[in-house]
Amino acid sequence: MKFFAVIVAGGSGTRMNAQLPKQFMLLAGKPVIMHTITAFSASAEKPEIMVVLNKQQFSFWEQLCAEHQFTVPHTLIAGGNTRFQSVKNAIDTINETSVIAIHDAVRPLISTAIISKAYQQALTEGNSVVAVPSKDSVRWQKANGVSQNLNRNEVFLVQTPQTFQSEMIKKAYQQEYKEEFTDDASVAESFGIRINLLPGDPDNFKITFPADLLMAELILNEKSR
Repeated sequence: MKFFAVIVAGGSGTRMNAQLPKQFMLLAGKPVIMHTITAFSASAEKPEIMVVLNKQQFSFWEQLCAEHQFTVPHTLIAGGNTRFQSVKNAIDTINETSVIAIHDAVRPLISTAIISKAYQQALTEGNSVVAVPSKDSVRWQKANGVSQNLNRNEVFLVQTPQTFQSEMIKKAYQQEYKEEFTDDASVAESFGIRINLLPGDPDNFKITFPADLLMAELILNEKSR
């Protein structure tokens, strides 16, 4: 079976209060996205890696690769105006029966173990969506302003990778875009696909704020000891 990894790098870095997009910020001496690509390259499935970037960032990315002597093979795909369109641009280039993992570039601490588990679950069950249980109490606020407590044992925080058999996810992405499509699981579910959860890792968080980058640095330093 052929395996693919679609690394989605469309963030602008606005919540980091920085001009440099967060996927290019340095983490332990190299851009965040390089850690992410390396993790997928090191997984047992050896997926073909696609990196989805704003086309205007292609030359900058190639410059970064040269500066950091980064040689992990990958294909660049031009992103769209939405995450939905960016992912669609990538999976539309895949024509063979395969398993496709879709992952946020700014989740650099993803483990090879979870990557492999996701591929294998998707291979046997159709799809695999990594998620962690909520540690906090959760409330749902309705449109009328009234909030309601939810059982946190039944609430999961979704991460990536979100992994699918190619035929399944390619068909799901033929739908028209909807604002509620916040991730690939929501696209698939809208198409009538039952989502399978895979236990994730709290360290596989998304780099969104400056403190996240500092935390990721601490975790990497601890692991390297």
